[in-house]
Amino acid sequence: MASLRRATCAVTTTLKPRPQLLSVRWASDLPRGRGPRRGGRRGGRGRFFGLAAAAFVTGAALYSYSTFVGPEKKGKASTSSSSSRDAATVIIPKAEIEFEETLQSQQARDGQDDVRATISPQHRQVQDSLENPGVYAWGSNAGRVVAPDLPDAAVIKEPRRMPFFDGQVLRDLCLDRDVGVAVTEAGDVLQWGVGLWGRTTSAAARPTTTTPLPTLTGKDIVKVAVSRDRILALSSNGSVYSLPVAQADQQQQQQQQTTTTTTTTTTSSSPSSSSSSSWWRNVLWRTPAPSAGANVRTVTPNDLAWNERVVDVRAGLEHCLLLTSKGRVFSAVASFDAFPARGQLGLPGLTFATRPPGPVDAPHEVTGLRGIAATQIAAGDHHSLVLAKDGSLYAFGDNAAGQLCLPASPNFPSSEAPIQVPVAKLYESNSGSGSVDKALVLTGTTPSRAVRPPRVTSIAAGGATSFFTVDAEEETGGAQTRVVADTWSCGSGLAGNLGTGKWVHVSTKGPGKIPALSGLREYDEAAGRTVPLHVAHLAAGTTHASAVLDNATRVTARPSSSSSSSADTNWGADVLWWGGNEHYQLGTGKRNNLSEPVHIAPLDGREQLALPGAERTPELLDQQRARLSLTPRTTVRLDSGRTVRMEQRVVCGRYVSGVYSGV
Repeated sequence: MASLRRATCAVTTTLKPRPQLLSVRWASDLPRGRGPRRGGRRGGRGRFFGLAAAAFVTGAALYSYSTFVGPEKKGKASTSSSSSRDAATVIIPKAEIEFEETLQSQQARDGQDDVRATISPQHRQVQDSLENPGVYAWGSNAGRVVAPDLPDAAVIKEPRRMPFFDGQVLRDLCLDRDVGVAVTEAGDVLQWGVGLWGRTTSAAARPTTTTPLPTLTGKDIVKVAVSRDRILALSSNGSVYSLPVAQADQQQQQQQQTTTTTTTTTTSSSPSSSSSSSWWRNVLWRTPAPSAGANVRTVTPNDLAWNERVVDVRAGLEHCLLLTSKGRVFSAVASFDAFPARGQLGLPGLTFATRPPGPVDAPHEVTGLRGIAATQIAAGDHHSLVLAKDGSLYAFGDNAAGQLCLPASPNFPSSEAPIQVPVAKLYESNSGSGSVDKALVLTGTTPSRAVRPPRVTSIAAGGATSFFTVDAEEETGGAQTRVVADTWSCGSGLAGNLGTGKWVHVSTKGPGKIPALSGLREYDEAAGRTVPLHVAHLAAGTTHASAVLDNATRVTARPSSSSSSSADTNWGADVLWWGGNEHYQLGTGKRNNLSEPVHIAPLDGREQLALPGAERTPELLDQQRARLSLTPRTTVRLDSGRTVRMEQRVVCGRYVSGVYSGV
């Protein structure tokens, strides 16, 4: 515009000013139209000069615009430093379009398994568990159980792989705060932790090795259970062995058994008269008992029928339960520190003073369960549960927190004899008036009319808490019925370990239903309808628990192949956790207790999610479908070339948790 104004001024100055003409109109007698020309109107020459000036100004403006902003001038300005100082010139490059790599091209480049592992976290978990079996543990490391190679780590916040068990499959695994016990594929028992080595405060007195040590070999062990100071090991032929947890006790017992001993009697009426646990060990070791080795005692029942053997063993702090193939239940003392005194043995009137002759830890049949075919057993710290073949549930022992599935009351602190739990009342409403049982209302339960009596399908116990699952057939409208699968809990829930969403100190109103594990259904493609979603396995620790769902699983996806579809993936069983988290035993990476079941990150989840622990929440895991799932039982080929049938299992102990590959 400045150039345009300068050009206009130049044209104006070249034109000479013309004198102004004044005309006076005079009257005339001449004919009209012949008078002289009137002044004040520009003639032909003035109009020509005006048009020429306008054309010149327009041309100068167009020339100036094309000169200063044209492409030729831009090139000169980019090469000349003086022009770049006057005006900055921005050159926009040509856009290049990049297309995202298609799934087919990525499949051809990386292989089919890489694509499926990228789009399916569950497929990746199943693949990793089959290719790299092992043990993961987390929680309290005060006893150097979950991480024996990290003596300075007080807790392990997330699932961590134990290097010693890399590539190994185990028959059984039992984790406690102070001791870990594993049964190898060959049937040998391994131990580790301060419970075995002994707790020391000085670094010089620490054990030179932190690897698990074999303590029982050549017995073909299939299952183990840990009490306060003993390990119960079940052999494949039905024999039950008991050995001390502490290595010092094993050596002391070996020295005492090399000498001739006599039976020692005592007049003490209760174990509280003992001033130390060493007195107990002295009495019990001097008691003659069958021995399978220098430091192993045999506690197999003597009065078994022909072709009857022990098939399961469970242990509390001071007692243990044995289940035989005929459905009989035996109980025995499982600790040398104290005699069971809360009725957990199920033998009314049995005390240390009234015990029968023979070894103190000899098993005795629970007489209150004679004639009842038992299928499952469970043991808490001081109580016991027994599941019968007909779906009925029996409980005995301590009931201070209502863990016997009956309301806790000062008038009913314990039961020495087995009592049947009234499970049917949980699904009944008082007919006629339509009123509901008061106990059910106070527990937040909505009962419905059951067509058939409900059946208990599985049980679990840990600490002062009990769990059981129930199948009930209910009316849905008209003459139609359906089966619902519910999960119930009772006992102490101060840490949220009942899973009901409430922080209950004791169960004063009976069992409560776990909403997150009750009434679940899934679509069965084979049947073409929805079916109940059951709980496949319950694991209970002292203050926390875990549930593995029996959802549809798949491990038959074809291996890597160009003809395989990206949708041909594997997926495992969902697992949920709840309860106390004071030692990070839930594996969430945080320390807050949870009163409702939640999912946690996959094993090695931090590397898979690539998220910091503070940003990984249960809600985020559900959105990304990256949650822990366990591989179901399948046949896999190990590195040695052998083929075994294995699955991933969950274990909950005293402030610790673990997942292992079991056969």
